[in-house]
Amino acid sequence: MIKLFVPGRLCLFGEHTDWAGHYRTMNADILPGAAVVTGIEQGIYAEIERSPVFEVTSCAPEIEGLWSNFSCRMNDAELKKVAKSGSFFCYCAGVASYMLEWYKVGGVRINITSMTLPMKSGLSSSAAICVLVARAFNKLYHLNLNTLGEMNIAYLGELRTASRCGRLDQACAFGVKPSLMLFDGDEVEVRAMTVKRPLHWVIADLCSCKDTVQILADLNKSYPFAMDDDSRRLHDFFGSKNRDIVERAVGYIASGDAERLGKLMTETEELFDRFVTPMSPALNSPILHRYLNDERIKPLVYGGKGVGSHGDGSVQFLARDSECQHRLEEYLNDCGLRAYSFTLQPVHTVRKAIIPVAGFGTRLYPATCAMKKDFFPVPCPDGMVRPVILILLEELMASGIEEVCIILGSEEERRQYIDFFETPLPEEHLRKLSPQNRGYANHILDIGKHLHYVYQNEKRGFGHAVFQATEFAGNEPVLLLLGDTLYRSDGNKTCALQLIEEYEKYAKPVVAIHRISLTDVDKYGILSGRWDDVQRRVLNVSMMTEKPDAAFAEDCMYVEGADGGKEYWSVFGQYILTPDVFDRLAADIMAADADGDGREIELTAALDAVRQQKGILGVRVDGRMFDIGNPSAFRNTVLEFARS
Repeated sequence: MIKLFVPGRLCLFGEHTDWAGHYRTMNADILPGAAVVTGIEQGIYAEIERSPVFEVTSCAPEIEGLWSNFSCRMNDAELKKVAKSGSFFCYCAGVASYMLEWYKVGGVRINITSMTLPMKSGLSSSAAICVLVARAFNKLYHLNLNTLGEMNIAYLGELRTASRCGRLDQACAFGVKPSLMLFDGDEVEVRAMTVKRPLHWVIADLCSCKDTVQILADLNKSYPFAMDDDSRRLHDFFGSKNRDIVERAVGYIASGDAERLGKLMTETEELFDRFVTPMSPALNSPILHRYLNDERIKPLVYGGKGVGSHGDGSVQFLARDSECQHRLEEYLNDCGLRAYSFTLQPVHTVRKAIIPVAGFGTRLYPATCAMKKDFFPVPCPDGMVRPVILILLEELMASGIEEVCIILGSEEERRQYIDFFETPLPEEHLRKLSPQNRGYANHILDIGKHLHYVYQNEKRGFGHAVFQATEFAGNEPVLLLLGDTLYRSDGNKTCALQLIEEYEKYAKPVVAIHRISLTDVDKYGILSGRWDDVQRRVLNVSMMTEKPDAAFAEDCMYVEGADGGKEYWSVFGQYILTPDVFDRLAADIMAADADGDGREIELTAALDAVRQQKGILGVRVDGRMFDIGNPSAFRNTVLEFARS
């Protein structure tokens, strides 16, 4: 039994621009749409398991009396018939039919245990249930879809119903965090956002009625081509004005400027009333504006605006603090509305990581014939003996990473990962463990739910291995850890988190670095440059070389020390790679294929090419690295890691 939670979603800025941006397929003069969308704390909780049929049941007290359990054979025609029926379960059946058609899966049983998400309140409850179904199939049948893949399937599944959902609805797939979404014709891009400080929202269902179908029908009259001044103003609002609003919103959220963000909400609502509301009588919102102008509310908030398609659906406010948030929620509920609080907590933009472990481990032969070196055991300070890969994954989980891609040498190598991270221990072994270790066994299985796998079937160098994770990385920055190196922070933040925080200050590729002696430069990638800060923590890299000889390093690859002497700084084994790096790797692979020379693709060369165009930073991490890549280093790690 696997437990899942999918939140509702709230469009903070940029509503309607998903369908407006879609019209770029017909009119290239329309600007791409942009929206800031977040999951909220209210949502759907469920337990899932495999089943011979497709079942959706509920024991949720919130929907008791409104629910009758649903069951359908995993039959394409039957599922599509339910999807078109307009019934309560049409969304579930739409996604299930898509999964059956394209992935040939069996059935699932979804039992909804709690439903804290209000229905039909502009918070995309239909999208949440679609994402829940897509995620259930993904988890139970090990489809290895990433979050964007689940989101797309939820969207396509909902389109099999009578619904005409927007592309931003399924942003709930990304959890309770904001995302910047860009809509360019049929293309959708999702970018993670930084949240600097807690932001306290209150949403309220205005308990009125909105006619979304009529609103969209009226607005669609102005697309794809603007035939009069009103339509041109509408295009301008959903185009250039919206892009300005969204860019400012992203900046205010990243800097934690709640006051300016609230004022922007009020400004956006005023612009919406000026340019959009006149285009549809169904957009007149007297109840919405009564609460936006309520003098008892204004002292509690920085600003407010409508939600989704507007038209007296829901209202959102940005409260001044948690106390004001609580008072506002109480007040709105006392007014007869259905009000909910949610708080955007600080989050980091780097949520994915990759670990290449595709090598055979020649230097550790013959042990690597028995097990992959990423499963070699290492004694830890708490007395446990963990495999190398588990130590790395626990560092990533502690650093806020949500998804990890393991790069293997072949599909056969995944068997060991399945056995360790996805297969529960036999009952006879569990009985022998202490209660604490039985809990730890579940912890290992939980980590396994975050893992994805790709394969480097050709051994063409480290850069080529990293390139296999391009699709997984998508358009996001991604953390790279070496699979034969362990890390130990000397402070209260993991080494990986230290690197992530520096990336968020500069938004450039960053490489963790540490100081080494001149005699060791031929073993590592070496960087030179100038320190960017007085603390000598951030190095503006001017040159990168893979394993230079000592003479070249002494002449060209040094960094001037505080005393004027020469220092040598090596890659620490952690990187944050931007999409530019993957683009460069793709170009290098294409060039090598065209030349037919079979040369290896090196990550250092790709990083140096990106450095020449956009710059790269080296970050001195407060911590130590432990190598396991050769017998001597592995012996030292076994002796020293547990003492750290």
